Amino acid sequence: MAIFDVTIIPIGTETPSVSSYVADIQKILQKYQNEGKITFQLTPMNTLIEGDLKDLFEVVQAIHEAPYEKGIQRVATNIRIDDRRDKASTMKGKLESVNSKL
Repeated sequence: MAIFDVTIIPIGTETPSVSSYVADIQKILQKYQNEGKITFQLTPMNTLIEGDLKDLFEVVQAIHEAPYEKGIQRVATNIRIDDRRDKASTMKGKLESVNSKL
């Protein structure tokens, strides 16, 4: 299982606020989560998504497209991937590991 840290940046919005674009993306992520393909967590600066690598790339493509559906002509997407293959890794497990050392 991999973890993606994703930030979608719509460029050329009418106002500095992007919360409506973030909300649209969260709705798409909820759909994928309801299908059992991913889990996700919204943070103040990005979204963390956990799942199989193939599914995660599909999800990122879907959320990258979301601002275009609202008329945006340019989107920048930043992705950071944690793909650990020597043992199972989850967002929850990573947090528990750090908290156990506090």
